[in-house]
Amino acid sequence: MLAALVVEIIRSLTRGEVGLDIVAALSMSAALTFDETLAAAVVAVMYSGGTFLESFAEGRARREMRDLLSRVPRTATRHRNGGLEEVALEDIAPGDRLLIRQGDVVPVDGRIASAAAFVDTSALTGESLPVRLDRGSEAMSGSTNAGDAFDLEATREAKDSTYAGIVRLVEAAQASKAPMARLADRWSLGFLAVTVAIAFAAWWFTGDPIRAVAVLVVATPCPLILAVPVALVAGLSRAAHFGVLVKGAKPLEAMARIRTLILDKTGTLTDGRPQIVSIDSHDGMGADDILRYAAALDQASKHPVAQAIVAAARDRGLTLPIPEDVAEIPGEGVIGFIDGRQVIVGGDGFVAERVGRLSGDHPELAAGSVMVAVAFDGRLAGHLVMSDPLREGAAEMLASLRRQGVARILLATGDRAEVAARVTEGLGLDGIRAGLTPDEKVLLVLTEHKNGPVMMVGDGVNDAPALAAADVGVAMGARGAAASAEAADVVLLVDRVDRIAPGIEIARRSRRIALESVVAGIGLSVLGMIAAAFGYLTPVQGALLQEAIDVAVILNALRALRISPAGLTAPQTRFEGIPA
Repeated sequence: MLAALVVEIIRSLTRGEVGLDIVAALSMSAALTFDETLAAAVVAVMYSGGTFLESFAEGRARREMRDLLSRVPRTATRHRNGGLEEVALEDIAPGDRLLIRQGDVVPVDGRIASAAAFVDTSALTGESLPVRLDRGSEAMSGSTNAGDAFDLEATREAKDSTYAGIVRLVEAAQASKAPMARLADRWSLGFLAVTVAIAFAAWWFTGDPIRAVAVLVVATPCPLILAVPVALVAGLSRAAHFGVLVKGAKPLEAMARIRTLILDKTGTLTDGRPQIVSIDSHDGMGADDILRYAAALDQASKHPVAQAIVAAARDRGLTLPIPEDVAEIPGEGVIGFIDGRQVIVGGDGFVAERVGRLSGDHPELAAGSVMVAVAFDGRLAGHLVMSDPLREGAAEMLASLRRQGVARILLATGDRAEVAARVTEGLGLDGIRAGLTPDEKVLLVLTEHKNGPVMMVGDGVNDAPALAAADVGVAMGARGAAASAEAADVVLLVDRVDRIAPGIEIARRSRRIALESVVAGIGLSVLGMIAAAFGYLTPVQGALLQEAIDVAVILNALRALRISPAGLTAPQTRFEGIPA
């Protein structure tokens, strides 16, 4: 045991690392030198026990992450030539139709190709009940089929799917080391010096080497190197359980110190998917007919507003004809033919110019809304009024962050100032920065550093530079761009911005638990060393005392696994067809 420990110490020193293994080696060597064989054996057993306890505790703390890794499927069932075949994940291509049987893990990102599906996303988001997905809805890889078998149309290859990215992030998180853990390594040198000083003083003033041995034994192993990694890894696992994937212990600790929060607007603070709030008819045509023709033509466009119109029509069960002779003017509108009729869909000015009408012939538009004009055969038919609403729970989330000590909350958007002000009215933001380019968002993040650590939350490619510049970058991983998820330190696995507050709460409480464990453990160890120096503890008693301290420290650090963020509860809705 001692020989193996000495070899490990030499390896650590060659890497420039000074650890508390030296204390263990000194205590065993001193005990053997002065014929305290039993004490040396107890130290060896206790040191091994401490190492085992640390490994066991970290293993339990990593359970949530390990569960994510163990769920990676290896094969999938694919429809081919009227039959089914088992294929390896790497052979799945976008457009393939897969059969997801009951209990199967969804292997790749895709769209539901059956009438409906019930999926369990608890391993990814912490939601305890299955979620119903209708035809055309996006299903995230890594979720589990909790209902009847359904068909899935793959939209990504396995290596590019959400779950594969999550697994890569988890593996990186497990290999990380927090500044607090590195600080513990540096503190260990000071603790080593204090231990040697107390042991030498006890021997010098009393002339009894056994007291020095007892001091060294009490210091082995040290709570300093046990508590910090266990508490932080437990925090990582607990955050992952609620759908907040932190890429490592370093950003987890940084989250605990956040003072300024900067939020992007579209897709982050707002839903990012415009919704139709009203349909105004100008010639007596029914609202469904206006929507049907507009959506039929917009099938040929990839513009977000066009896709939102198509989605709204399908939600209403409208049948959409195939458009013909389509011409799109990017950013302005689309012209084409539906069932032999010319249809024009686009901005009010774009349509007005082509039907010989003055632009602005419509009710006043509220800030934050978008108006889409629709014309048939050269005549204005009506307007679709669309709005991008605030995400559910946004106001409650900001209030919770205030209570947790976030002093400044700002909005950073490329949208117009009046739109941003109207959308965020009543949220109590400390500032709105509108009309920003990606470079200006980075400058805002760097400027806010003077007020303390900064967290930036975004979802688009244009947010990626600002996420990288912040102390903690948070990406909306469910629908956000891959570039933002790559640049971010934290990825929200569920498309809900209200998970930010629980993530910060978990980080702060994990860090506090780690500090409590360190202070209590070091304090008790120092008291034990002083007692040993005055002859109140024998080497064997000191070893047993230190082991009790280590067990208490690790158990306290594991409290981070039981953190329950305030206000975060599972939905109580029950779904038809799913057993209670």
